[in-house]
Amino acid sequence: MSTGWSTHRLLLLRELQLRGTITAVATALSYSPSTVSQQLAQLEREVGAPLLQADGRRVRLTAQGETVAAHASQILALEEHARAEIDIDNPMPAPVRIAALQTSARALLPRMLDMLAVTHPGMRVEAWVLPPEEGLFEVEARGFDLVIAEQYPGHTRERRAGLDRVTLGHDPIRLAVSPDSPVRSLSDAHDVPWVMEPIGTAVRTWSVQQCRHAGFEPDVRYSAADLLAQVRLISSGHAVGLLPELLLAGDESPVRLIDLPGSASREIFTAARESSRDSKGIIAVRDALAQAFHDATAVFEDPHAMPHID
Repeated sequence: MSTGWSTHRLLLLRELQLRGTITAVATALSYSPSTVSQQLAQLEREVGAPLLQADGRRVRLTAQGETVAAHASQILALEEHARAEIDIDNPMPAPVRIAALQTSARALLPRMLDMLAVTHPGMRVEAWVLPPEEGLFEVEARGFDLVIAEQYPGHTRERRAGLDRVTLGHDPIRLAVSPDSPVRSLSDAHDVPWVMEPIGTAVRTWSVQQCRHAGFEPDVRYSAADLLAQVRLISSGHAVGLLPELLLAGDESPVRLIDLPGSASREIFTAARESSRDSKGIIAVRDALAQAFHDATAVFEDPHAMPHID
């Protein structure tokens, strides 16, 4: 009689399909590489077919391995669907692990946690600040349950299969300059130093395009993934840059903000696996995030809240 396939070992195979190396799987799941290899070898014996083959110093999935990994994804999703249905009847939602981009971590997470402390006291939420590209991948790979990500105009994010996406709202982007800067428009910033996010990021590509549309190539002297570091460079008069309003929510702005042509904004959205979107914890977190986004952006509707906006 054939034995059943271990769901845990199927998870390891699916992780290998997504992450590419046994070392990456081991790191993500806090195992040793030898443990992962042993478990995958046991899965091969359970399946009765070769799932892996050597590829230099690495391994890759065979055709049979790809087939089993694809079905493993469906099996894991069914298991998560079942857990979500069971979770609805539990008084305490299951823990939720969130991957958040920097601006949302600063402006939304504290408000979200305050709300959950009232609506679901005792609920455990864990959060890491990660770039959207990494966060979206990790949600698909089950490293996190929910990601808070962004999308800039004209730069759509890959629609990953099996992810449920919900828009939180739109966050205006403006040119940020020091309070005493002579710059009054984007076109005025053609001969001043710029600070932008690293090359290869969607926001860097988008920012450079805005400058080119205004008729100049930006002099990018500073590169920083940390937007608070960008604010410091801008407020001290050493650079100008394009910043989202959400970064400055709730604070008296140390910079002067100038509208861009066309009033550009980025979309802020959450993504969760379709198999877990109806779980009690995901619903609670998304509801709290929606309210937090509303509260955070309401400050910009007050003409006295941001005295340095042009």
